Amino acid sequence: MFDLINGLPVHPLVVHAVVVLLPLACVGTIAIAVRPRWRARYGVLVVACAAVATALIPVATSSGEALEEHVGDPGAHAELGDQLIWFALPLLILSTVLVWLDRQRLHPASDASAETVEGRSPVIRTVAALALVAAVAASVQVYRVGDSGARAAWGDQTESAG
Repeated sequence: MFDLINGLPVHPLVVHAVVVLLPLACVGTIAIAVRPRWRARYGVLVVACAAVATALIPVATSSGEALEEHVGDPGAHAELGDQLIWFALPLLILSTVLVWLDRQRLHPASDASAETVEGRSPVIRTVAALALVAAVAASVQVYRVGDSGARAAWGDQTESAG
């Protein structure tokens, strides 16, 4: 199913979407965690990027397994790629919770007291800090997966050229 489209392997096509969207979600998460004013304006966009990237990771890994049958074992790249979902999911969850909590703070229920709204501030700060950690961790893992994939695909050609 995730093998070829018009004779081209699906894996590089899908991977490029993940390689663009997941780092954008990481940068966006860092931005909305550090700048609370940006949450209302950009929060939904950040969450959407994280959601699409996270949804495409299983497609990328499945298409990578199909490609592996044609080109051989990619080494560590396959294992690192399989781990990426476990970095993307916390990023998606924490960015979503951060945006949701911020919206609750801005638009409290009519029966909510001022104490309840103010009491959420430490929770928002904690979620923002965790989101920062998740964004940095996901960024590092995307780099590791991409670097190992580039080495698997291009290692022989670039080493012989140097």
